[in-house]
Amino acid sequence: MAGKKALFVGINKFANYPQFALNGCVNDAKDMAALYKDLLGFKSNEISVLTDAQATKAAIIAKLNEMVADAKAGTLGYLVFSLSSHGTQMNDRSGDEPDGKDEAFVPYDIAEKDGGWDPEHIIADDELHDLFVQLPANVLLEVYLDTCHSGSGLRGAEFGLHAPRPRYVAPPDHEFDKKTAKMRGFTLSRPVSRSKKEADKAVVAGAQHVLWTGCKANQTSADAFFNGRYNGAFTYYLNQVMRDTQNKSSRKEVIAKMRSLMKSQFSQTPQLEGNATNRKQAILY
Repeated sequence: MAGKKALFVGINKFANYPQFALNGCVNDAKDMAALYKDLLGFKSNEISVLTDAQATKAAIIAKLNEMVADAKAGTLGYLVFSLSSHGTQMNDRSGDEPDGKDEAFVPYDIAEKDGGWDPEHIIADDELHDLFVQLPANVLLEVYLDTCHSGSGLRGAEFGLHAPRPRYVAPPDHEFDKKTAKMRGFTLSRPVSRSKKEADKAVVAGAQHVLWTGCKANQTSADAFFNGRYNGAFTYYLNQVMRDTQNKSSRKEVIAKMRSLMKSQFSQTPQLEGNATNRKQAILY
């Protein structure tokens, strides 16, 4: 039986931008690792955790490349990746975005170059897509993104001292045109500009990809305070529901319970993308 590997990333501090600091992302990564070890049968040697200075773009992508290579070699059948950090936007380099903007995710070493984000120090959604689409069609991929994918509105002022912060940073002016900017989300199985044969192959490969996100495309994900410590609201309630139900609920039931618990406190609605079969099954069935 093919093995399994997980990478959990949480970034509170950013080398070049102390003003971007968050509070709950490192806790998110550690909590996700504990969840997969305690409840979902992962061993310590099947789990990697990268936090703060460890979580450079190079380190994250290298680890993901290693996991994908092992899956292509037939030694892994289930891959897990969670990322808790900021989301942002950058200029589309592949020509597949109608508004000319790619969604992007912020590593520890995010940096600017020539008035925009430096491609060597930011993770574009196209990069993750092009990496994961290489997975064999029978490999199950589970991705959790507790970030803001788009949007920059602050909220939660009523929470006072521990007001939630949105996990979003606006891109540099060179990369952001307010007239054309749109609220959009990230889709794992979205084909980029390819031939029809390549696109068909991408769709097949992506059939076993499950994506959990902290919010809708027009919302922000909160970095919030719970019972004396910080977490992402999405990660906190995912862990709570999973532990309360002991993984006896389907993915669809888990997301429904999370939405019910969150709706009175947070203006974000967690999302679940995946085929109908995977949605009806528990995580790591």
